[in-house]
Amino acid sequence: MNTLLSPTLKCVRKLREASVVLGAVAMLGACQSQPSYVEHQSIADFDYRKRHPIVITEAPENFDIPVAGEMRNLNGSMKTAVAAFGKQADIDGNGFVEVLVPSGSGNEAAAKAISPQIRTALKKGGVAADHIVMRSYAVSDMGASAPVRLSFMRVKGIVRDCGNWPDAMISNHQNTDYHNFGCATQANLAAMVDNPTDLLRPRPLGPNDPSRTNEILANNRSGDLTAGQYGAGVGTNVSSVAQN
Repeated sequence: MNTLLSPTLKCVRKLREASVVLGAVAMLGACQSQPSYVEHQSIADFDYRKRHPIVITEAPENFDIPVAGEMRNLNGSMKTAVAAFGKQADIDGNGFVEVLVPSGSGNEAAAKAISPQIRTALKKGGVAADHIVMRSYAVSDMGASAPVRLSFMRVKGIVRDCGNWPDAMISNHQNTDYHNFGCATQANLAAMVDNPTDLLRPRPLGPNDPSRTNEILANNRSGDLTAGQYGAGVGTNVSSVAQN
């Protein structure tokens, strides 16, 4: 049954329908114009390895020798440590070692007295005499006991800007990590890696064992097992505490 409407009521109904359609279009437009939470974030906000990357660069390798005011000779263990540092400079560096002797400190005389012994220990470690560079550095405090620093340049993995706290460590509704999160872990990993190039690419496989290869091929041809055989329970013991 069709109900006849007056022109005025027909106009009101059309206006209501038009307002509903326009409202829906406006809501959809608002949803599309506002970026989502994910679009606001970057990978570095959720991955500390991206925020604090390990950088392979040339950096100094230092070794500080403590010097007492009355010291005039290096002991045996210190001479061995200096010689080992010189060998490391020859292997990991370019063979040059810089020796920085304090000047103006309370132990200046002691540092100068042991400098020739440091040169001798470095040469014993494989450093050429013309690759040992002696320098001095100024110390403003005459009462200070400054060390003698040995240094050479080498390729190292480092992490920059550790300890940077641009924001307080407070909870947030976005559940992102604070800026310094993971920086110490990355720095420790970079310091522990003996060969920094291992972080760039894997090492090639070493030479194989011909005798082991021939044994495996012979077992394969005869139909025997080529893998190692392990009996059940070999190498393990159950504690008596667990059996009670």
